[in-house]
Amino acid sequence: MGLDRIENPGLRPGFLFIMTVTPSVALPMEDCVACIPVLAYALTGAWQKERGIMRIHFVVHESFEAPGAYETWVRARGYEATYSRVYAHEPLPQSIGGIDLLVVMGGPQSPSTTLEECPHFDAAAECALIAECVAAHKAVVGVCLGAQLLGTALGAPHAHSPEKEIGQFPIRLTDEGRADPKFAHFGDMLDAGHWHSDMPGLTGNSRVIAYSEGCPRQIIKYGELAYGFQCHMEFTPDVIEWLIAASGSDLASPGEHPFVQQPDALRANSYEAMNRKLWGFLDRLMETYAGN
Repeated sequence: MGLDRIENPGLRPGFLFIMTVTPSVALPMEDCVACIPVLAYALTGAWQKERGIMRIHFVVHESFEAPGAYETWVRARGYEATYSRVYAHEPLPQSIGGIDLLVVMGGPQSPSTTLEECPHFDAAAECALIAECVAAHKAVVGVCLGAQLLGTALGAPHAHSPEKEIGQFPIRLTDEGRADPKFAHFGDMLDAGHWHSDMPGLTGNSRVIAYSEGCPRQIIKYGELAYGFQCHMEFTPDVIEWLIAASGSDLASPGEHPFVQQPDALRANSYEAMNRKLWGFLDRLMETYAGN
């Protein structure tokens, strides 16, 4: 039985009304005891996983740190997206049962930012959510701040990057990166987006997948289903405009930092190639997840 929705609409007391991919049926309640295992299976979300309908949950810290190409990928694959827009005081999930992939986005905060400094950002609660998802073998991707939170959740505090990076600059794969089939389509080097001055910490079991001239930790593998991206492969022209508008002093002192582009250069970059590389990685990640 392919279950789409289960409800009792109140029109037929004593009956359970089941919406299926075949014509809907109404069953007497006393006949539904045999349905309980099927209903439990449906409510776990396992049936969705088997049908290839992945549920992606985004934790978004600021409106200008948008999911960009991640959302494009979700729509193109026909997946379901839910959100914790913490800047709008939306709560984190109370349960991870409805999550197949957790994507934790970036922001101007750091994992050490306190609630007093930023009342809508609860680093401890986010780290607890991330750790729970990793332990439950959910897929997890952290982006920039999200990558630093992923490392922190697994016991590796974030660090300061040797160079501040804003713009589009090459990242290079390590031997571990070239050996990971999720990155087979990346080649040895590709241009990626950046907007950071910190970087994720390393656990004893983590592996550096990619690095840049200004930062030695651009992509980190924390497990078969857990990856941190310090780089921003999700940038789109719209996201860049929002970041420029909110940049404050980030773009001040032109020429002081060798890896900081100014607004005209940021707008002139083409981000489509790295978006496609990101989508390929996400497809391979979810194939691995589906096979577990």
